[in-house]
Amino acid sequence: MTITAKASALLQLIRFDKPIGTLLLLWPTLWALWIAAGGVPDTDLLVIFILGTFLMRSAGCVANDIADRNLDGSVERTQDRPLVTGAVSTGEAMLFGLVLCLLAFILVLFTNDLAIMMSLPGAALAAAYPLMKRYTHMPQLVLGIAFSWGIPMAFAAQMNALPTGCWLLFIGNVLWTVVYDTKYAMVDREDDLKIGVKSTAILFGDADRLIIGCLQVMCLLAYYLGGQKFGLGLYFNLGLVVAALLFGYHQYLIRNQDRDACFRAFKHNNWVGLAVFTGVALDYAMASVS
Repeated sequence: MTITAKASALLQLIRFDKPIGTLLLLWPTLWALWIAAGGVPDTDLLVIFILGTFLMRSAGCVANDIADRNLDGSVERTQDRPLVTGAVSTGEAMLFGLVLCLLAFILVLFTNDLAIMMSLPGAALAAAYPLMKRYTHMPQLVLGIAFSWGIPMAFAAQMNALPTGCWLLFIGNVLWTVVYDTKYAMVDREDDLKIGVKSTAILFGDADRLIIGCLQVMCLLAYYLGGQKFGLGLYFNLGLVVAALLFGYHQYLIRNQDRDACFRAFKHNNWVGLAVFTGVALDYAMASVS
């Protein structure tokens, strides 16, 4: 295999052409940085967290594909992944994943002791998630904790503290992650049932829309309470209203539990993240000029 072909396969391994996972991980991290800074965060921290988000999401994809390399060939959506086709070997993937984690950790070293300490359980969560679908029907909850860990890390790096409101935002984001990753799991539900993989989509069954709806409401409530702790006002609340409307649209998309529609609903959550970030950024921007 040529160097170009190998590089292309490695980029496919980290889903470079599918940035939705990075965006869903990045939005809450940006909210946290803005809130922790009371506006635009320190430039160095902004660069560190954007690069770190990309690196850790990439490393998570590698870890996931290594764990699922004997299962992905039986799932329609994943049967062309590089470890399934042989375009990347398991050894190459392991080495690549370690390099990504090392680079991410080097970035964290440019923050502070609290953020460095917080990065360790974050890395452990990212490594544990790919195995959870074998042991529990709630792997989405583990993913939610892992994907939300950037929130306390951002507060740790920017404020060197972990205020109560930070954990309300964290809880809201865990719930949001369970929401969108359940939609993602609904795409694979039939295949997962055949190969014995567990998920919230299987656990919720025919009640999936109802439970997702309840989680959406709880998510917005936690975000609202977190915003109140930090004195966020009109624009943040308008951002939550837009997020609620988007949640309603997602309920419409998944109404028939169609695979393609569920996948569209999952990807559309990027706009939820953008809506909340816009509300946070506008709240601080308007406060600074008033």
